[in-house]
Amino acid sequence: MAKLYFNYSTMNAGKSTILLQASYNYNERGMETYLLTADFDARSGAGRIASRIGIAAPADTFGADTDLFEKIAQRLEKGPVACVLLDEAQWLSEAQVWQLARAVDDLDVPVMAYGLRVDFMGKLFPGSAALLALSDEMREVRTICHCGRKATMVVRMGEGGRALTDGPQVQVGGNETYVSLCRRHWREATGDTPQTTRAG
Repeated sequence: MAKLYFNYSTMNAGKSTILLQASYNYNERGMETYLLTADFDARSGAGRIASRIGIAAPADTFGADTDLFEKIAQRLEKGPVACVLLDEAQWLSEAQVWQLARAVDDLDVPVMAYGLRVDFMGKLFPGSAALLALSDEMREVRTICHCGRKATMVVRMGEGGRALTDGPQVQVGGNETYVSLCRRHWREATGDTPQTTRAG
């Protein structure tokens, strides 16, 4: 039975690497996969999913107005697909997440979505919020803060290495722009100073 999976993390946790490894594993066993990524993320070239460790694969793209149910249905008309693997899932709309869910339910194809959980302000992305609500299974892809704790937050760096606390939610960038931190160090970086308790 097909399922909708959400693999989430902060920046630089290896989501794309895991996606590409999963696709390779299917392909190695003679099964086709269908890779999708956001059309405006061209850091590695248009229609391409690439990891920081140097592996990459071509992918179809989706935009804000793409009907993902129809896109997957059209791909299935060309031949069977063992799994749909979608990168940059945080940029999906709620409607597009429902389209993925319908593809799982009505077309009986597994969908594995990979993306960020929260933005640099500590807020859920709309696509991630919908995936947290609708996915059959979820898995956290872990990475660590510079202090060794699990990183659950990300900061967007501005000029002079200063952490930004406002701006557009969507801004494509990599290590030069974003740093993954634990909540404590994210609070420090964004100016949320530690609170002390008062003695009664």
